[in-house]
Amino acid sequence: MVDKNTFRQMALSFPDTIEQPHFDKASFRINKKIFATLDGRNNRAVVKLSLPDQSAFFVFDKTVMYPVNGAWGRQGWTVIEFDNVKKGMLRDALMTAYQNVKTKRNSMRE
Repeated sequence: MVDKNTFRQMALSFPDTIEQPHFDKASFRINKKIFATLDGRNNRAVVKLSLPDQSAFFVFDKTVMYPVNGAWGRQGWTVIEFDNVKKGMLRDALMTAYQNVKTKRNSMRE
């Protein structure tokens, strides 16, 4: 089990990450783009994965990670339940989301 403070520390450990409010949640951004949000009230987070990455994480256990409902989920936004996730898997998902958003943003500049 992971808590919101552990998640926050992990997300902020990536270079150039900032935390900003996003509606009633906290968002974690690289170059002004969100790679994760924290929903402390519901003890979960949402990360931005590519569709292949999303599918790979779902293989483990769909009670730990699953797509956000609707179009957002079909774009790779993925819910992570803190009560069910292991610390290593959370770190892997966060790192993947961070790298995907960072890489996509850098490739747009070229």
